[in-house]
Amino acid sequence: MKNDRIVERFLEYVQVDSETKNEGAFAKRLKEDLEKLGFEVYEDNAGEKVGSNTGNLIATLGGNEGSETIMFSCHMDTVSPGNGIKPVVKDGVIYSDGTTILGGDDKAGIAALLEAIVKMKEENIDHCNIQFIFTIAEEGGLFGSKNLDYSKLKGNKCFVLDSGGDIGTIVTKGPAQDKISVVIKGKPAHAGVCPEEGISAIEIASKAISNMKLLRIDENTTANIGKITGGVATNIVCPEVKIEAEARSTVIESLDEQTSHMVKTFKAVAESFGGVAEVDVERMYGEFVIEENEEIVDMAKNAIKALGIEPIVASTGGGSDTNIFNGNGIKSVNLSSGERAPHTLQEHVYIKDLEILRDLVIELIKE
Repeated sequence: MKNDRIVERFLEYVQVDSETKNEGAFAKRLKEDLEKLGFEVYEDNAGEKVGSNTGNLIATLGGNEGSETIMFSCHMDTVSPGNGIKPVVKDGVIYSDGTTILGGDDKAGIAALLEAIVKMKEENIDHCNIQFIFTIAEEGGLFGSKNLDYSKLKGNKCFVLDSGGDIGTIVTKGPAQDKISVVIKGKPAHAGVCPEEGISAIEIASKAISNMKLLRIDENTTANIGKITGGVATNIVCPEVKIEAEARSTVIESLDEQTSHMVKTFKAVAESFGGVAEVDVERMYGEFVIEENEEIVDMAKNAIKALGIEPIVASTGGGSDTNIFNGNGIKSVNLSSGERAPHTLQEHVYIKDLEILRDLVIELIKE
């Protein structure tokens, strides 16, 4: 029955629409459920800053007197298509009906957190002080954690439940990311009458990109050209192209080098053609690197081992709220929440992973 309950909670949660910047209905449901469990729930004003219909939720539950505060975090938003989710349970696995994502990213973690508290109360398990941080607008920009009211946080350690793979994975390293926006300006001309009088922005872009180091640069660094738009008509030499690109690395010196290489290449090639490349670089978030001998990693390893699972320490190429928390002085690691094929119509969650994750949370906060 207890195992059925976590499944029921997860199924209910994924059926509450909460695509990015429309998390209000789900935040309301979470607030009600948390208050029933004795949490004091605070909503910050991040929603006003990022254009969501709710702010981040910070839920606090007192524990043993004198104990430290351990924090956990999940994001409330889902990617699209995430409205009207109809979950299907089959052979111990939860899927969507194939027309939407499932929403296990990140509602698997959220369901496990609340069910951990329910189980601890039922079994009278002593625990430390607890804070849950439920963020908005994580997908595509980490905007909730960037605008979180950090003055309300009481701890200095946070376990973010928002990574894929097997339960027991501890992500201790994640990259910084540079967003690179480029406008290449050439010169229009009639492509059939006087093409030699024009400067093709498309030709500049293609030459520049072909001269770049891209994709896997080294074990720590990646780079990608993600989007190219431009052109007017086939009979007009293209006067302007817009490019959206990125570079990532867990080593800032490598990131700076890669970004500089891309910027210089765009500008040099444009100049050689007689055109112009206007390039804007924005550091979207910083890197995090947590050493294996740090206390938060030991805590995670010990809790995982207590469940009979061998911990796996890993790095990721993706960004998460973990990056932002570490950048704000909150020592954080990302733990797998059992997400499988996230951001796809094939997304699924194993029921056994929900149960293990719930018990892992208990191991981390019991005293």
